[in-house]
Amino acid sequence: MTNEETLYASQKVRKISFEGDALRMSMDWSVEDLDKIQVLVESTMGSSHPSSYHLGELVAEAEKGVYQLGGKPAVYTTTDICDGVAQAHNGMHYSLPSRDMIASMVEIHAMATPFDAMVLSSAGDKAVPAHLMAIARLDIPAIHIPGGAMGAGPCMRSNEELWHMSVETESGKMTKEEFLAFQRACCPTCGACQYMGTAATMQAMAEALGLALPWSALIPATNAEIRRSAREAGQQVMRLARAGIKPSDILTRQSFENAIMVHSAIGGSLNAVMHLIAIARETGIELSADRFDEIHGRVPVLVDTKTAGHYPTELFWYAGGVPFVMEEIRELLHTDALTVTGRTVGENLDEFRKSEMPRYAEMFLANYKLNRRDVIYPLKKPLKSEGSLAVLKGNLAPAGATIKKFAVAADMQRHQGPAVVFDNEREAVDALVAKTIRPGDVIVIRYQGPKAVGMPEMFFISELIASDPVLSRTTSLVTDGRFSGATRGPCIGYLGPEALDGGPIAAVKSGDLILIDIPNRRIDVVGEDGIERGPDIMKEVMRDRLAQWQPPAFAHKGVLRQYTALARPALEGGSSSVGGTPRCG
Repeated sequence: MTNEETLYASQKVRKISFEGDALRMSMDWSVEDLDKIQVLVESTMGSSHPSSYHLGELVAEAEKGVYQLGGKPAVYTTTDICDGVAQAHNGMHYSLPSRDMIASMVEIHAMATPFDAMVLSSAGDKAVPAHLMAIARLDIPAIHIPGGAMGAGPCMRSNEELWHMSVETESGKMTKEEFLAFQRACCPTCGACQYMGTAATMQAMAEALGLALPWSALIPATNAEIRRSAREAGQQVMRLARAGIKPSDILTRQSFENAIMVHSAIGGSLNAVMHLIAIARETGIELSADRFDEIHGRVPVLVDTKTAGHYPTELFWYAGGVPFVMEEIRELLHTDALTVTGRTVGENLDEFRKSEMPRYAEMFLANYKLNRRDVIYPLKKPLKSEGSLAVLKGNLAPAGATIKKFAVAADMQRHQGPAVVFDNEREAVDALVAKTIRPGDVIVIRYQGPKAVGMPEMFFISELIASDPVLSRTTSLVTDGRFSGATRGPCIGYLGPEALDGGPIAAVKSGDLILIDIPNRRIDVVGEDGIERGPDIMKEVMRDRLAQWQPPAFAHKGVLRQYTALARPALEGGSSSVGGTPRCG
């Protein structure tokens, strides 16, 4: 035994659990290993999708880093699912619940042993927030290794375009051979999808929160730098363990506000609102959607990435990535916030500025005949004057709703139209394909919240609307479900309370007039049968309808039944976990 036994959980347990040592030594443990700091190295490695398929390489490098600084790593995995594969069928109902299940499996792995520290590696939509939730919940020295970005497809195009291409192929506007050629070429490497969707956004959030090493988010997955970064993470977690630096030292209210500012500047996914709230809740810090709206009102969009912009996310990393964005908005940040480097945000930025790394990366942009200012705009001359999202409230969403406002055309920032109501996405998609949706309509899809069906993503229908040259400029989509980070156009989601909770969206009827007013942050039912009514009349109408409303029954089984029974509202994180003890930020 060493003097570390009084410091680390693994050594304390050895005094009372003698079988554990014997069982470990039947694997790859030596007697000497038993005295070392024991590190859980967990990933979502698996054949589930490109974000996870390659993570074994990063795990191997993290193991080396732990070994090099005198620790003993133990490798575990709980793989995730792919939102792209789960699209357009009932598999999407399992996407958000998978986040909570992955976080819980990390908790089980870390606590049942127990471990002294952990390194978690992931890249996908639900895997990254799951790992960040686990880090916050467990509060042992920890670091996250982002799994990087997928390489760009042909002509800088990306896989989300397949949805509208499939419709063009069916209608004869595109040949089957053209479609198959793009399908074969659009996902050329492992890594997170090439646009600023949820996977890319949450990698950036891990770094902005201070839980991942500087400039580790969205490294191109084929670049050797990602393996060097993973090895450094393995080394650094050992330093954190010896210094006693825990996530609770890093995850403060200031660090979450830093992340929200970065989220605004990069034009991040709407899903990040729910995920950051859930991560904060694990620490006992309460975040509200209104705080996102306030920060997005003063931090402009600086990053020009797909789908609302031009460039794939690997070019964002070449342009300097999260550190360059944070340097650009430095005057707004809490630069004294601690990070996993053991240094503050400000100290990290000073180190980054002095290093060769920004120059190393920018050289790659020359391959594309670009410079970093093509991708990351200066704060004084931003890409968009405000941030990427808005929180709307009104008689249709008393608890709030969110929209990616900078992806909405100027002439749709205010829209009033008749509701066309559906109780599931499939019916709405069929109506779109059948051309029964008219310009000016407001498509309403309800019973899609966490408590109803696990809050599936409404990407398929949103992409069909966005790819239609008429509907994209005249038609809105409103739902208590959620949207992909790739969503474009006037799509309002996360309506609260959700329909199954008796939210006003449950009482909307086709023909009701809905007003969406993004500049004034309003979403209201303002009339019925195509005729405008006063607010007092509509208040009475909606109250009477809800008094007669009966919630539909959903016969879920297994995991989905468990999740929907425990899930909190989307804008409270959508989590099925109890959450942490409230504490000051």
